[in-house]
Amino acid sequence: MNNMEFIRKLPIPRDIKEQFPVSDEIKAIKERRDKEIADVFTGASNKFLLIIGPCSADREDAVLEYVNKLAGVQEKVKDKVIIIPRIYTNKPRTTGEGYKGMVHQPDPNKKEDMLAGLIAIRDLHRRAVSESGLTCADEMLYPENHRYLNDLLAYVAIGARSVEDQQHRLTASGLSIPVGMKNPTGGDIGVMFNSLVAAQSQHTFLYRGWEVHTKGNPLAHAILRGYVNKHGNSLPNYHYEDLVGVYELYQKRGLANPAVVVDCNHANSGKQFDQQPRIANEVLHSCRHSDDIKGMVKGLMIESYLVDGAQKIGEGVYGKSITDPCLGWEKSERLILEIADQL
Repeated sequence: MNNMEFIRKLPIPRDIKEQFPVSDEIKAIKERRDKEIADVFTGASNKFLLIIGPCSADREDAVLEYVNKLAGVQEKVKDKVIIIPRIYTNKPRTTGEGYKGMVHQPDPNKKEDMLAGLIAIRDLHRRAVSESGLTCADEMLYPENHRYLNDLLAYVAIGARSVEDQQHRLTASGLSIPVGMKNPTGGDIGVMFNSLVAAQSQHTFLYRGWEVHTKGNPLAHAILRGYVNKHGNSLPNYHYEDLVGVYELYQKRGLANPAVVVDCNHANSGKQFDQQPRIANEVLHSCRHSDDIKGMVKGLMIESYLVDGAQKIGEGVYGKSITDPCLGWEKSERLILEIADQL
């Protein structure tokens, strides 16, 4: 008995790209931004990265309003900070249940439609770049889907549940933009460093039905997001001692471009979204205390949206997260300006 129903064959990335092409303006924005962001990771620039935005991109109108607000703040802090909006269109779910992102459901209140989802996420990222001038970040939950967006994205994150997966690691080695590899949910930093070695190395493997060869990605780097112990308690890994430990491991492993982005939410905050400003300030304090840490910490990741907190699907609060709770706009804007003042 076949337990897997094949619904329809989806268009390959090239077909979707031809149907929804990027403009010359978007290509120019991406080329410029890619260099600016890469320069941060290589040390050619001392600017600080803020990868900031909703836990999940749930509706185009609210996400675009949010990204355009970010663009206004970017102009105020452009000498010190590079803002990369989070537009996360596919979401890992711990049990497999719940909203899996716009790629599954362009409308969270309607049934799943993967074809409409692929079109919706490409349209959203295109509009975001065109309207705001900011290229954005997305999570690579499905490695085989990356090429639907690879001509638009500025940054890719690989989640704590995926970082041990071979396909994610090898696909990351073929990307030319920064890829952040999160520490696993159990907190083993060695696992994260193994993923960095894999992502920075060359590989030959099977991808989308092709035998492919990758050159390795020297911009692959660590994301510290906290972890959960055997009792199910969230524990942080953003403190000074944690950063020193990561720095020492980087020295031992001899990886290219030692870099860390600290995720201020998730297990680092125990999902207490309002703790993110405090955590951001502590990381910046650690940077002031140690030149080694300052050189390694390239930025912060913050979950933020138009309205504080989270809601259930169907409650209908515009600009409020339907997954993890997020910092509201006023607090987020204040935090960005405070961070810039400390740099």
